[in-house]
Amino acid sequence: MTPRKILVTSALPYANGSIHLGHMVEHIQTDIWVRFQKLRGHECYYCCADDTHGTPVMLAAQKQGIAPEDMIARVREEHLADFTGFLIGYDNYYSTHSPENQAHSERIYRALKANGKIESRVIEQLFDPEKNMFLPDRFVKGECPKCHAQDQYGDNCEVCGTTYSPTELIKPYSAVSGATPVLKESEHFFFKLGECADYLKEWTSGSNPHNGKPHLQPEALNKMKEWLHPDENGEGGLSDWDISRDAPYFGFEIPDAPGKYFYVWLDAPVGYMASFQNLCDRIGTDFDAFFRAGSEAEMYHFIGKDILYFHALFWPAMLHFSGHRAPSGVFAHGFLTVDGQKMSKSRGTFITAKSYLDQKLNPEWMRYYIAAKLNSKIEDIDLNLQDFISRVNSDLVGKYVNIAARASGFIAKRFEGRLKNVSDSALLAKLAAESEHIAEQYENREYARALRDIMALADIVNEYVDANKPWELAKQEGQEARLHEVCSELINAFAMLTAYLAPVLPNVATEAAKFLNIPAFTWTHTRETLGEHAINKYEHLMQRVEQQQVDNLIEANKQSIQAAAEQAAPAEESQYAPVAEQASFDDFMKIDMRVAKVLNCEAVEGSTKLLKFDLDFGFEQRIIFSGIAASYPDPAELNGRMVIAVANFAPRKMAKFGVSEGMILSAATADGKLRLLDVHEGAQPGDKVG
Repeated sequence: MTPRKILVTSALPYANGSIHLGHMVEHIQTDIWVRFQKLRGHECYYCCADDTHGTPVMLAAQKQGIAPEDMIARVREEHLADFTGFLIGYDNYYSTHSPENQAHSERIYRALKANGKIESRVIEQLFDPEKNMFLPDRFVKGECPKCHAQDQYGDNCEVCGTTYSPTELIKPYSAVSGATPVLKESEHFFFKLGECADYLKEWTSGSNPHNGKPHLQPEALNKMKEWLHPDENGEGGLSDWDISRDAPYFGFEIPDAPGKYFYVWLDAPVGYMASFQNLCDRIGTDFDAFFRAGSEAEMYHFIGKDILYFHALFWPAMLHFSGHRAPSGVFAHGFLTVDGQKMSKSRGTFITAKSYLDQKLNPEWMRYYIAAKLNSKIEDIDLNLQDFISRVNSDLVGKYVNIAARASGFIAKRFEGRLKNVSDSALLAKLAAESEHIAEQYENREYARALRDIMALADIVNEYVDANKPWELAKQEGQEARLHEVCSELINAFAMLTAYLAPVLPNVATEAAKFLNIPAFTWTHTRETLGEHAINKYEHLMQRVEQQQVDNLIEANKQSIQAAAEQAAPAEESQYAPVAEQASFDDFMKIDMRVAKVLNCEAVEGSTKLLKFDLDFGFEQRIIFSGIAASYPDPAELNGRMVIAVANFAPRKMAKFGVSEGMILSAATADGKLRLLDVHEGAQPGDKVG
C-alpha cells in the first residue's frame, strides 16, 4: 500500500457560541476518518480553527465590555477544551485572527485581482443611523417580500425559503438597535464568481484523481447543478460575490482600501490554510506540497450541509483562480435531532459539549453512538436517548469489553499472564478476513455499516465463548491446554476487535494496548495475532450508561438555560419582535383570511423546511406549502385539523416543489418554533376570519 499525504479539516466553529452535540457530529465524523488513516500508516494532518471575524463577534464583545481579541481568545480555549474532552485529535487548532491567515487572505486577494476576478462597485446598502454602521444581511429583519411572513432575516425567509437581498424586505428594521435603516451608498469589492461557472461545472462534476471518487456526494452535486444552471425563467445561476464590508468591522482590512474589510466568508476558509501553515512551521512540513496547483497530496473538508454553497463553489473557485489546488473532496453531513425533534433549550435537549462532560458521561459512549448513525449521505441523524443507553450497554459493554474480562483472569492466574500462539485459529481467521472490507467502509465514511459488521464479529466471538465455556474447562482435569488455547484466542479476538474500533474509541484502544502489552494499535492488528506474548493485568475498560446519568444531563441543560436567561434578563432586549408600523383598517381588510381543513399533510422530498398541505376551503381545495417542518416532525398529526390561511395571495411557484396557493398562519414561539393557530370548535372550512 502506497503511503498517502492527506490534509483534513472540519468546518470552523464560530467564536460567539458554545459547542453543542450538533457540532460534535461533524468533528467526531472527521476525527474517526483521520484516526483511521493514521492507523493505516498514512501521513495525515487534521487542522481546524475558530472562525473569529464579523459583526456578530464585534457586537458580542461590545456587549461584554471587552476587546474582540480578548473574547475570541477565551472562546477558543473553551472550544478546544470541549473538543479535547470528546477526544478530537487535531494536529493543530488555531484561530482565523492570525498573522498567517491575514497573509494568505491578502495573497489570495491580490492573485484574484491580478487575474481579473475582483472588481469594485458602488452599491446601496442598509445603514443603521443610530449605531452608525452598515448592516450585514442577518442584522436586518422585516417582512418577507414573497410570502409576507414577519420578522425574517435579510438574506432568506425561514417560512417560505425564498432568498433575497436586505433591500427587498418590507418594513425593514435593524436587529441591532430596532431603528429603521436607510439606504446609503458604499464602494464594495466583488469576486466575479459568475466568470468561474465553466470551471465550477467541471470541478463539481469531476472526480478525485487519487481514487476516482467524485469530489461531491450525489445529493451535493444535484444541488450544485441547481445553483450553476439558471432555470427556464432565468432564475438561479451564479452571482458575483460581495467580499467586502465597511467599518466598523472586526476582521482584516483589505489591502489599499482603508476602511474596507474582508467579509468573514472570504478569510474563514483561508483559515484552513493558516492553521496548516502554523502546523507546518512548527513541525517542519512542506506547506506548498499540499496547496500548490497540481499537488499530489489530498485535501478533504468535512462540513455541515448548510455551508455547502461556500465550500463547493466559492472556495474551489478562490483556490483555482489564485493559483492553488482545489479540494480532493467535500463531505457534507446532515443535522442532529434529539428524540426525533430539533434540539430544544426548553426541553433540555440543546445539549452542550461542556454539560455532557461536566455530568461525567463517557465521551466514547457518544462517539460510538454517533458513528453508529453516520453514513456517506447528507442525512440528518437522531440521538434517541433511550436507544443511546441501550446500544452502548449492549454493544460496547455486553458484546465487546466483556470478551477481555471473561478470558484475562484465566491467563493471569493459570498461565502466568502468557498467551499461547494461536495463529492457526479458525475463529481469528474469520475476524482477520474482514480487515479490508471494514477498512473500505471507514474510507468511504460508512461508519454505521462498519460498526454493524464489527459487532457481528463480536457476536461470533461471544458465541465461541458460550460454545467453549472456559469457566467449565477450568474445572475439568486434563483441559489445561485447551483452556489456554481458548482464552488465548479470546484475548487475540479482543485485540482484533479493538483495532477495528480504535478510530471510534481512542481512549479504550490506548488502555487496551497497555493491557495487551503492545506500544499502540495499527491496522495490522486487525489481521495479525499476538503470538506467544505476555500481557498485563486487565483493568475494566468501560462502565454501563445509567438512566439517571442521562436524566441528570437533560436537567442540567434545562437549568443552565434558565440560569443564563435570569442572569441576562435585566439587560436583555425583549424576546418579542418590534411592533410593525401602524396600518390602517383598509390595509387589514385587503387580507382575506379563511378557515381551512387539512385533508392531508406531508413532508416535501428535497426540502428540510417545507410541508405540503392539501386544504379544503369549503368553496374549493388548494395546495399550500408552509415552512414549518422543523416544528411538526410528524406531518400526519395535522391531518383533519382546522387552520387559518390567507386566501387572496397570488399563487407562487416554490422552486421545484410546485405552486403554493396562499399562506397558512402560525405564531413564532420564544423557543423558535412555528405553531399553527387554533380554530374554535364549530368553525367550518370557508368561514372568513375578521
